[in-house]
Amino acid sequence: MYDWLDGWLRALPGAEHGYKEEWNWHRYTVRGRHFAALCTPDSKYKVYGGHPLVNLKCDPRLTEGLREQYPEILPGFYCDKRTWIAVLLDGELPDQVLRDLCALSHRLVVEKLPKYVQRELGTKKEVI
Repeated sequence: MYDWLDGWLRALPGAEHGYKEEWNWHRYTVRGRHFAALCTPDSKYKVYGGHPLVNLKCDPRLTEGLREQYPEILPGFYCDKRTWIAVLLDGELPDQVLRDLCALSHRLVVEKLPKYVQRELGTKKEVI
C-alpha cells in the first residue's frame, strides 16, 4: 500500500484536498481543476471493484503503453478513459513510477492554467 500518497499529493504546488462524501472520493485539485482522486469502488464495478485506486490525468499518448507495461494501470475509473488512468494501489507498482505519474498529472493540469497562476505556483519561470 502507498501510505505516503495522500501527503505527497497534498505537497504538490498549489494542491488542495477535498472529500466528496456522496462518492466517497478524496479529490486533489489545483485552482479547482482535478488532477487526482483516491477511492475504493464497490465490487459491482468489475475490474475496479474492491481495489483502492488513484485516478490520474495522463497524456493520451502514454496511456496504452503504461497499461501494457503495468497490470496495475487501467483506464480511468468513472473518468474520460482517453485522458485519465486508474492506478490500483494494492498491486506491485514501484513507488517511483506512481510518484512520476502523480507529478505528470499535476503538471498536465497546471499547464492549462493561466501563466500568472503558473508563476504564482512556481511552476512557470519568468522569461527575461
